[in-house]
Amino acid sequence: MIPFSVVIISKNEAATIVPCLESVAALADEIVVLDSGSTDGTQAVCAAHGARVIETDWPGFGVQKQRAVDAARNDWVLCLDADERLSPELAASLRQALAVPQFQAFRFARANRFLGRYLRHGEGYPDWSLRLFDRRVARWSADAVHEKVLCETAVGTLAGDLLHDSAETLESYLTKQNRYTSLAAGMADPDGRPVSAGRLIASPLLRFIKFYVVRGGFLDGLPGLVHIAIGCFNSFVKYAKIRERQLRRG
Repeated sequence: MIPFSVVIISKNEAATIVPCLESVAALADEIVVLDSGSTDGTQAVCAAHGARVIETDWPGFGVQKQRAVDAARNDWVLCLDADERLSPELAASLRQALAVPQFQAFRFARANRFLGRYLRHGEGYPDWSLRLFDRRVARWSADAVHEKVLCETAVGTLAGDLLHDSAETLESYLTKQNRYTSLAAGMADPDGRPVSAGRLIASPLLRFIKFYVVRGGFLDGLPGLVHIAIGCFNSFVKYAKIRERQLRRG
């Protein structure tokens, strides 16, 4: 199998990162953790599990993830978040793919655990994630939030799920979403078309129809309903914040 590095960014993840590290320990040639000021012992936990820990500041998600990629010793990298882990099926397909790579980048489905249940429909699944790639042909965007991998080549698909086991409460999830909508609003073009009342209403409505009705979010029960309701509200709030910024600029 081609040697590859697992790269993870972290801050105060001591309570969640161990399953992530354990899921790749038998696969990766190295694990790199880029930590931005943890105070809960995350660095020691990662070091105890064989990771190489690098301490740094926080420039935003996209830049930080690319820093982690650049710090790896291998050109092939697998990028994970601290609260994610490989399912056994995904680990097996990753091993097979890197034995004789047919592509230089691979994506796979991510299953998000929300209100005690893995979402399998709607907005929460398959949540395709391009995370395994040769850094010579791909890199992270510099976006402060909603960062993505920019790839110059065809992308393969691996079987199995990346399991996202966020342990955060609904309150902390909402707090994070509020921060994300502010970052997304800040990335918008301040001289773009003014946000209308119609767009404020249409954006969350179309999102609900697309993910809850067309893509079957209702099949995920109450967690699916709560998840899409928050997503629709986020869409509304993002455009409201963009409009507020436009008005402040005059």
